Amino acid sequence: MIDILLVDDETYVTESLELTIPWGELGVTTVLRAASGKEALEIMEENAVDIVVTDIRMPGMSGLDLIAEVSKRWSHIRCILLTGHSDFAYAKKAIQLQAADYILKPVNDDEFMGSVSAAITSLRDEWDEFDKYHRLLYSRKSDYKILRENLMHDLLLGREITARALREQLQQYEIHIDPEQSAVMMLIRLTGRFSSMDQQSLDLMDFAVGNIAEEVLGEQFNVWFGRGPHECLVMFLQSQGQIEAPQMNLETLRISAETFREHVIRYLQGDLSMVVTPSFPFNELTAAYRKSLGSLVLSGPEEHQIIYMDMDQALSKRPDNDATQALEELYKPPVLPQLLETKQWEAAARKLNTVFDAAEQVRLSREHVYEMYLSVTNAFMYIAHKQGHLVHEIDHAGFDLLLAHQLIQSPEKLRRWATEMLAKLQEELSDQEGVQSRRHVIKQVQELVTRDTGQDLSVKMIADKVYLHPVYLSKIYKAETGEGLGDYMIRMRMERALYLLKNSNKKIYEITSELGYQNPQYFSKMFKKHYGMTPNEFRDQA
Repeated sequence: MIDILLVDDETYVTESLELTIPWGELGVTTVLRAASGKEALEIMEENAVDIVVTDIRMPGMSGLDLIAEVSKRWSHIRCILLTGHSDFAYAKKAIQLQAADYILKPVNDDEFMGSVSAAITSLRDEWDEFDKYHRLLYSRKSDYKILRENLMHDLLLGREITARALREQLQQYEIHIDPEQSAVMMLIRLTGRFSSMDQQSLDLMDFAVGNIAEEVLGEQFNVWFGRGPHECLVMFLQSQGQIEAPQMNLETLRISAETFREHVIRYLQGDLSMVVTPSFPFNELTAAYRKSLGSLVLSGPEEHQIIYMDMDQALSKRPDNDATQALEELYKPPVLPQLLETKQWEAAARKLNTVFDAAEQVRLSREHVYEMYLSVTNAFMYIAHKQGHLVHEIDHAGFDLLLAHQLIQSPEKLRRWATEMLAKLQEELSDQEGVQSRRHVIKQVQELVTRDTGQDLSVKMIADKVYLHPVYLSKIYKAETGEGLGDYMIRMRMERALYLLKNSNKKIYEITSELGYQNPQYFSKMFKKHYGMTPNEFRDQA
């Protein structure tokens, strides 16, 4: 799909070329004509032109002036000079302006077609390289986001990682955190108007909050920000330069946290609750997370406050002897994650019953109940993620901080939920290869694509999000729907483009950006391939 513009003040020349050259054989779909350099620029402002063929000597703006302006404003356009003057000075100037070719009048059709074909080949090679580069770039960015989040979840949920492996992963994913230095953790729950938002809007807010964190805290701290496994935002801070984390005193943290919250309120018109830990050794991250998450949940779902923890006291605090004995059942081998991993469902059920039977014999505080909740949910998350499932889709209630606040009011409530959740996990994980599982994956994929139509999605990125190999995902998607996954993604984007062209006054370049494309010309070609006309042509007829 190539659009070409013929420019000559002698209109019979452009008329003759338009009528006699077999443009379709060359791959040219649209031939535009202009009688002056000024008219040519106006046409290019409204149309996605790929090749300009222009006479050199024209009144007003010469062909050389025109291609100089084109090179400045549309560097991707190929220019061919057409003239009856064989003066070497013209050819030399054309070469300096990086014209694709220089053809003398009277035009030889074969020579002209060869020149246009060479320009088209050069354009397509450039498009292929551009597309390949950006696919790799988008894939890398998407992969890093997923890999960073997975690493954060592994660390918070207690996965054992050697110091060397952790350091390598942090460096590989470009996370500027030193595992040998102390860190500060902030747990954030969005409140206020954020509480009524749908998931797509919340994802955008997460992104915006992360940007604010980088802007407000990034000059003073190295920041690692992401969504934690328990539906709250997690941020690690380490001091930059030679200042180590232990010197981040309470006053420094208070100022940083308050400034961060003020920016969220001012720019996002929402609020937040936040727990801020003092600095702690990075190898105590899991314990710090468990205690700070408990403080966030127990603070109440509607409270807007910043809690500054005394980590030394929190980490050393032990429940009374009776509660200790009841909770000890959680940690006796075989532990719950081991039973779930080996799919010993009956043994896992017995384990839960033993734990809750022991809890009924003593008086547990809400903090003790929360420790039980956290231990059980961590086990459920571990096995679900390992088997390629998004655990909140199996049961949303127990993994939502707002609802979890109600869930941990008593061991009885927690016991009912844990028993039901175990049954749901058994049902879901015992039939992964069945039809229902495949349909569940298809639903996830379609929700991701329709939700993120304007994002730089790729098949690999979607496959990572549903924990499947890209080839296998493409195979089952095609088998279940009859449509290739890549074709479905393009169709959704084009349908969104059609809607925006028809129902908004946005410019083509704005729609291009909103749909995740970087090059308006490439978007225009994709649109024309799909609908048989350019976006401008569609908008004109609409």
